[in-house]
This record gives sequence, C-alpha cells and structure tokens, in this order.
Amino acid sequence: MANSLARYDQFEGLRLDRPEPGILRLILDTPGKLNAVDAVKHADLADVWPVISRDPETNVVVVHGEGGAFSAGGDMAMIEDIVAEPAARAATFREARDLVYNMINCSKPIVSGIERVAVGAGLATALMADISVCGRTARIIDGHTKLGVAAGDHAVIIWPLLCGMAKAKYYLMTCEAMDGEEAERLGIVSMVVDDDKVIESAFDVARKLNNGSQQAIQWTKLALNNWLRMAGPSFDASVALEILGFAGTDVHEGIAAIKEKRQPDFG
Repeated sequence: MANSLARYDQFEGLRLDRPEPGILRLILDTPGKLNAVDAVKHADLADVWPVISRDPETNVVVVHGEGGAFSAGGDMAMIEDIVAEPAARAATFREARDLVYNMINCSKPIVSGIERVAVGAGLATALMADISVCGRTARIIDGHTKLGVAAGDHAVIIWPLLCGMAKAKYYLMTCEAMDGEEAERLGIVSMVVDDDKVIESAFDVARKLNNGSQQAIQWTKLALNNWLRMAGPSFDASVALEILGFAGTDVHEGIAAIKEKRQPDFG
C-alpha cells in the first residue's frame, strides 16, 4: 500500500508526517507564538481525528509542538473574534465539543509530548491524548477563569477522573500552574521525563503501541473511554457556559490583563 498523506491535505493549519511506518505525527507549529491555536488550527484539531481513525496506514498518533513548546492555547485574534461575533461563538462551541469527542472516539491511540507550556485548546489536545509524556519543567495551565470564562474545552470531562474532584476544583478555579512533576504526581499526565527526552520518550511509547495487537489496543481504548462518555453531559454544560462567558463582561478585563501582562481585576 502506498504511503500517502493526501487525505490530510485539507487540514492546512496542521503539519502531519509519517516518520515511521504505522506512526503518524501531528505537529502544532505557529512560529513566534509558542504554537498558539488560531481559528484555522482550532477547526482542524476538531476535524482531523475521524480522518485519522479511518486511516489504514496509521496505528498510533504522536502529537507535539514545534520548537520545544506544546501550545500557548488560543491566540488573541481568535479570542477577540469569539467575543465580538455570535457566529464565531457558535463555531467555537461546535469545534470545542468535536475536538474532545473526536479524540475520545478516534480508534487509534494518541500519544502527546508536552514540552515547555500547554494551555487552553493546546492543553485539551495534550491531555485528551490516551498517553501523555510531559517534561519535568513544563507548565500546565488551564487558564479559563483567569480569562473570565468558565473552564470549558476538556477539563470538566477528564480532570476529576485523572486527579480527583478536590484537585480539579483547585486548579481549574484558581488557574494555578503546575509543572510536569506535579502533574505526574496528581495523575494529570501519564509519565514525566527530563525536558530533553520528551519527544524521544513519546515515540518510544508509540513504537510499543505500533508493535502491539492493534485490535486489542483499540478495543481497550474503546472500553476505557466509556468512563469519559459518561461525563458527556457535564462536559457539554461546561463548554456551553464557557461560550456564554465570551458574551459576558468579565472576558473584556481578562483580555485586557493578558495584553497588558498583569493580573486581571474583575472587581
């Protein structure tokens, strides 16, 4: 069978290649912006997973950022458009749900390599992966309440399952950052490694999955992810409340604080 990536040409916001037979690599690459997710990338991250699921040449996916960082989350232009345009809010609501559900339903196992920083939509992609490999000094920040909107994206569907409700509430409500070692201690990520070993270690995991029984691995993922599907109503509510927040008043102060590099004052 010819090794073809033509099925992915439609996803112009993503870089995809096949470094080894059976392994597909998805790279977030936004030069100069810590791989921030713009509107095109956000839509592509929602829609690419069903295509991967049907790809007969792919057994496992490795997702990481270019240049030693995972992703700084949604870029400011996209956020401002969501605030200003009802149509953009509707599109974001659809994409945020599809990103999470499509990763859950993707038949192929997904491995993320988390370097330096993972925030917002980038963090959703990193933590919805089936196995997450994180650098020791990487910073994980949900960031939503600091922006002035409810924690949406992925957090409500998976954080309580990963680290328990008490820790999930603390980190999601305060937006406090955690490093890779704390993330592993809490169970937020699968494993922590030295910062310069993240991508290498992610591919080591991918090779193990690539060499295993594909039917057994895929059906194990299918069964385990029923825990996440049971949390679907809570997740749907969180995304709806996040989008509602983008039509509110606090988000304007959140955006201003980010631009001015200061703490927000929601008064």
